[in-house]
Amino acid sequence: MALDQSFVGRSYPPTAPYEVGREKIREFAEAIGDAHPAYTDPEAAKALGHEDVVAPPTFVFSITYRAAAEVVQDPELGLDYSRVVHGDQRFAYVRPVRAGDRLTVTSTVEAIRSMAGNDILDIRGDVHDELGELVVTAHTKLVARAAAEES
Repeated sequence: MALDQSFVGRSYPPTAPYEVGREKIREFAEAIGDAHPAYTDPEAAKALGHEDVVAPPTFVFSITYRAAAEVVQDPELGLDYSRVVHGDQRFAYVRPVRAGDRLTVTSTVEAIRSMAGNDILDIRGDVHDELGELVVTAHTKLVARAAAEES
C-alpha cells in the first residue's frame, strides 16, 4: 500500500527535552571508537573553544531517531515498518551538541515518493536547544521495500 501523500509537510509536536550528559557523550564516543579528547575531556574541549565536552556528529541520531518514530508509527501514514531499511542520514549543524544541552526535536515529513514499487520517506528533524535556537537539522531517508510478488 502506498504511503499517504497528504502527510508531506506535516510536522509533529516537539519531543520532551533530552538532557545531553557527559557520560552519554563518552559512552557514544566509545561505542563508535572515536577517542577525540573533546568528547571526554572538558579542558580539551575548552582549548578548542567549546564551553564543555561536545558530542560526536552522529550522536544526535539517537535523539532524532526516537522523534522520527512518532512519524513512522502513525497508523494513518500506512508505513509497514517491517519492510523499512535506513536509506540515508545527513546532519546540518549550526553548532555542536554539548554536555548540558536540553534538546527537543520537531519532525516534519519532507517528501514521500515511490520508486520501483518502493516507498521512500524523507523526514527532517529540527533540533533546538532550551532557548529555542536551532542546533542541528537531521535528514533521514527511509525506504519501505515493495512486498514480494506471490507466484
